[in-house]
Amino acid sequence: MKNFKALLFALFTVLFLGFSQTSVEAHSPDLHEGVSGQDVKELQSTLGKLGYFHTTATGYYGSVTKNAVMQFQRDFNVSATGFTGPLTRKKITEVEMMARVVNGEARGESYTGQVAVAAVILNRIDSSAFPNSIDQVIFQRNAFTAINDGQYNLKPSASSYQAVKAAVKGSDPSLGSTYYYNPSGVTDTWIFSRTTITKIGKHVFAK
Repeated sequence: MKNFKALLFALFTVLFLGFSQTSVEAHSPDLHEGVSGQDVKELQSTLGKLGYFHTTATGYYGSVTKNAVMQFQRDFNVSATGFTGPLTRKKITEVEMMARVVNGEARGESYTGQVAVAAVILNRIDSSAFPNSIDQVIFQRNAFTAINDGQYNLKPSASSYQAVKAAVKGSDPSLGSTYYYNPSGVTDTWIFSRTTITKIGKHVFAK
């Protein structure tokens, strides 16, 4: 009964969070120079954690915010328009999702270990053995412990965002790994059949 309840909780979490992320992405307004409000403030906060916005989040979209958005767009391969159209909103949503996984899975690890976890997500997208989008990789059944145990819901640290940014820009301390695990917490010994690539902190990275 305990395992059944845990499974139901995990399924509900995946469905709810997946819907929430998609809904936010679809219905958030385009933000541009001259507008103000809570959406702008949240954007500034995210840009700040990523290292693009270096002042207090005011909720006003001025030239400083525009320049920060353009820097984000260049690094995340979106046309540098300076406003948050659908593609930019999608990228920001994906960054948020990845940061939540990194925070839930590796917040006790070094920054290098956090970048490695973010890189594994991207490596899975590039692998034919996994889904080819960030949301599908993250919410694939039993792919990440943080989804199942609710740690995905925790507010990500700034280092989690920075780790995602570093991985997107090409840093991969995992050396191409598509799996990682903490040997002391393994419940399915199948993971030991994977080829070990490297070890960072408590995590073994493998293919």
